Amino acid sequence: QVQLVESGGGLVPPGGSLRLSCAASGFNLDYYAVGWFRQAPGKERSGVSCISASGDSTFYADSVEGRFTISRDNAENTVYLQMNSLKPEDTGVYYCAVPRWNFRGVQAMCVGEQPMDYWGKGTLVTVSS
Repeated sequence: QVQLVESGGGLVPPGGSLRLSCAASGFNLDYYAVGWFRQAPGKERSGVSCISASGDSTFYADSVEGRFTISRDNAENTVYLQMNSLKPEDTGVYYCAVPRWNFRGVQAMCVGEQPMDYWGKGTLVTVSS
């Protein structure tokens, strides 16, 4: 059974850090790009950061550039999102997702121009004092 499971969310004060994990089971994540998306309260889901299958190509939303780092460990079948200098506006449910077909590039994934075929159930990040 194909599954993506996010973990690592929680409550953190402004300026703090969290590392999210996206673990895949039922398929080999090595061959696929992976994206992190978030849905803030009352807003639509949007792309945060995306990484190619090889890890050579990454994309970051302007709002997180310089603060977040996406990486992958193919031996562990896992993709990570290191989030530093967190702000209240980073609050939301964070999802990872994979496009299995017709890959169009990491930027296309993150700006909503790539159909995503598998989604995790999300992990909640709350940035508040």
